[in-house]
Parts: sequence; C-alpha cells; structure tokens
Amino acid sequence: MTTLLLARHGETDWNGERRWQGHSDQPLNETGRGQAAELAASLAGTQVAAIYSSDLARARETAEIVGERLGLAVVVDPGLREVDVGNWSGLTHDEIPQLHPEGFARWQDGRHGWEGGESYDELGARAVATLLRLAERHDGETVLVVAHGGTIRACRAAAAGVTYRELREAGLPPTGNCSVHELRVAGGRLTTPIG
Repeated sequence: MTTLLLARHGETDWNGERRWQGHSDQPLNETGRGQAAELAASLAGTQVAAIYSSDLARARETAEIVGERLGLAVVVDPGLREVDVGNWSGLTHDEIPQLHPEGFARWQDGRHGWEGGESYDELGARAVATLLRLAERHDGETVLVVAHGGTIRACRAAAAGVTYRELREAGLPPTGNCSVHELRVAGGRLTTPIG
C-alpha cells in the first residue's frame, strides 16, 4: 500500500482575485509562500519518501519550499496539472456568468461549462493514472503530491467511487490553499483511508 498526501499549492494573486487559473502559470504570492512554509513545518515529522509536483509554477514552488525543509528533491510531473479551463482562464468568478451565461449555467448544473480545454472526466482520468503510476514506484511508502484544487477533487472522487459531479453535489468544502488530503493506493486502486 502507498499513502499519498495530496496538497494544494499556496495562494497566488489570481486566487485572491478569484480568477480561474487552469493551465495558466501563476507564481505564488507572499501569502502563498508563507502557506507553503507552514505546510513544510507541519510535515517535518512525517516520513515522506518522495515529493512530486505539477509542472505549473504555483505547485512547483510550493513543493520546492516543502522539499527544502524535508531534504527532498521535487520531481515534476505534468500529469498533475490543474484542469484546462479553456476560454475561462484568467476570468473572475463574477465575469463568467456575464461573459458566458450558457456555459456558466451548464457548469452550475455540474456539467462542462467552458469552451476548449478539458472536461472534469478527462482531468480525472489523467490525474488518477498519474497517481497510480507514482504509487507503483513507492509501494509501502508515503509520498507528497503537490497539485491543484480540481486535480485533488478529481482524485478524491475516484477514491470514493463517485463522479466529480457527485462529489460537488455532496457539498464538500472547497480545497483550501496548502490543505492536505490523504489517499491510498492498494491493489492498483485509489482508496480513501478508513477510520
């Protein structure tokens, strides 16, 4: 069994402005760097075998801050990227309903809202396959994976055996910056810890 600690990246200016980031390559802001340092401190006593990160700057920088504290190099993997939000990238949450009302209505209904990019199902297939591949390298170990809110939610949905839409409808709180969610891989399958 492999234990996966999925951590969301620290805050960016676009997070603060409530802009959709997707594949845009936004760096951490000062708050985000502080969050990453707090994450590093919280993991200081954990036996982490490896650190993997999305290749986007906000995740990579978060992982590097943690890696420096834990004495581990960061391995970058583009399979851990956030969902590609197509024509919504860079727009604020307030702008979307005005500029793309039909897409926004679809998204509110749990369906695909933006034009271009990728669907949540495509994100889930990519992210879960990446986690399973990483877990094969670290059987019996604990691995830190620094990724994105959408990526983490897609993996949590797969581990719970529900769709991304069903996970959203369950009303789980948002995945906060530098929050950590534990998942496990056993028998080639992503699962949630029991108890």
